[in-house]
Amino acid sequence: MSDRPIDSAIWSAQDIRVTAHRLATVREAVLAGETPADAPSDAPRAVIGESWRRARVSGVDPDRDQPQTPLSVAELEHRRQLSRLSPVLPVLNEGLLAAADAAQQIMVVTDAEGRVLWREGSAPVRRMADRLGFDKGADWREGVVGTNAIGTALVARRPVLVHSAEHFVRSHHSWTCAAAPLHDPRDGRLLGTVDVSGPAPGFHPTTLSLVSAVARLAEGELRTRHHLSLERLRSSAAPVLARIGGRALAVDPHGWVVGVTGLTPPDRVALPKSPEAGPLWLPRYGMCALEPLPGGWLIRLGERDTGPSRVVLDVSGRDGSTVTVSGPAGSWSHELTPRHAELLFVLAAHPEGRSAAELARDLFGDDSRTVTVRAELSRLRRHLASVLAHRPYRFADGVEVELRLPSQPVHLLPQSLAPAVAAARRG
Repeated sequence: MSDRPIDSAIWSAQDIRVTAHRLATVREAVLAGETPADAPSDAPRAVIGESWRRARVSGVDPDRDQPQTPLSVAELEHRRQLSRLSPVLPVLNEGLLAAADAAQQIMVVTDAEGRVLWREGSAPVRRMADRLGFDKGADWREGVVGTNAIGTALVARRPVLVHSAEHFVRSHHSWTCAAAPLHDPRDGRLLGTVDVSGPAPGFHPTTLSLVSAVARLAEGELRTRHHLSLERLRSSAAPVLARIGGRALAVDPHGWVVGVTGLTPPDRVALPKSPEAGPLWLPRYGMCALEPLPGGWLIRLGERDTGPSRVVLDVSGRDGSTVTVSGPAGSWSHELTPRHAELLFVLAAHPEGRSAAELARDLFGDDSRTVTVRAELSRLRRHLASVLAHRPYRFADGVEVELRLPSQPVHLLPQSLAPAVAAARRG
């Protein structure tokens, strides 16, 4: 709230009751399109207000629960086995479960689609959660259950606390939840969330900080495991590279480089989502040949280069954005970071090109932040060097660009705060 942030101090039970009442008043006023008469300066926090707006557009009923369609037991087990979060469950349990149980809370781990994969903690609170449909296999996305820490963290891509009447659906007002997204350190891909939830009277302002810290520990464990796998691949690739004439790289399945011969080693090469052995066009190197290695790929660089002819920028999904480059040698797709999705969206919307100052204004509302813009474009050109041109920044001449947008403007890059994106959402 405007007079005291929810997560800023040690609050008494009286504080929590007063805040919950005020949140309920603000929510009712906002849903009615009004401003609270007794406190006109009150407004939902930005992350909550944006989430409420998305929930309304998605058709979520603020006064009634949406019936859940949980995953089947077989599908739940399948997702658990495939989840990259399964190996770090011990880290999450050690960091959160004891504290959650002691505070009459539960710990929940979801996948990137908001499906609850694991749920542990206080037995009485689990039974309370059951009555809300908040069980293993449940769908906890914003578009299904409205504003909540899990669904909103998946959209905002940052830790989120949702307290009492900040929940969009009335039946959730007796709850407080804090969730943090978890990312794969290999490629930045969103893996899911870890969440601590429970009755609002048990709310403690340090919960979000604790959940965020444990999420970082879990990502650190994933990073350590990745480094170990790179070392194993490096050992097996070294003798292969030593026998090769010409230029070649050895990479893991996500493009991380473990060895090279005949060229300066990059940190990473952008590979297709599902690479296959054979000829392959890569944005940085042109035509190459891909050969399998135990645990990775050998990339032999060729001399002939056939450039791209078409680019599809897909920002229509709520779970991420991709760019697909096509040419005579086939197509190639790359998952974009939120910042790079913003940059390419602006360039696609302005085919004539944008200067660094204009892009800084588009992204940050401040045309002096050109250094940041140039740094981000430099990173982006590592993957899309033959697709992007500069002076001004634009898609290269002769490249056909298709921009795929969501059916409803409000869902355009929902995690973005860039002024250009916000303007596009408003139409």
